[in-house]
Amino acid sequence: MFGMIRNSLFGNSEETEYKVLSSETKNGVGFEVRRYDAAKYAAVYSEGRTYEQVIGELVRKLLTYIGGNNEQGEAMGIAFPIVITVYPRNDGVFSRRLTVGIRIPNAYQQDPPAPTDSAIVVEERPGMTVYTLQFGGFAGESEYRTEASRLTRALGETTPFQRKQYFCCSYDPPLKPYGRRNEVWFLQED
Repeated sequence: MFGMIRNSLFGNSEETEYKVLSSETKNGVGFEVRRYDAAKYAAVYSEGRTYEQVIGELVRKLLTYIGGNNEQGEAMGIAFPIVITVYPRNDGVFSRRLTVGIRIPNAYQQDPPAPTDSAIVVEERPGMTVYTLQFGGFAGESEYRTEASRLTRALGETTPFQRKQYFCCSYDPPLKPYGRRNEVWFLQED
């Protein structure tokens, strides 16, 4: 446990690289359109429990994996953000299905250490273009839902984006008290 905390607070950290395609403001809401390249992620899945019931447990599993609880015993550092894939119901409430992922740091992209926890999978995620809305503070389900609703209204009915899922992103260690960065990403459809 100490290794996980030490790694996430004091270990090497990097931000996932992206290209800003545009910065826009619609209906008073500023957002970016970004392009992310394909990359390997460590991910863990959950079904049957709510976001608030399970998020801490799933994030802890991934931080433990990148903190050295893997077959090679490698403390890899962390690549922010932590990306939570949610599947909202028609009323906006998150369904009881979600995925939490952390991009494998650059130094380990080619050959990531194998997880020792069978719940964690290393997967190749394709490149993507996303509409991104950034906000501060501590974020839970209600904050992410509020910001997703703002971004939905800003994009309007004609913007082509995936409406059956979106991404809730956190860039900060859990113990950071202020200056926090969170984002909601909507996947652009072609």
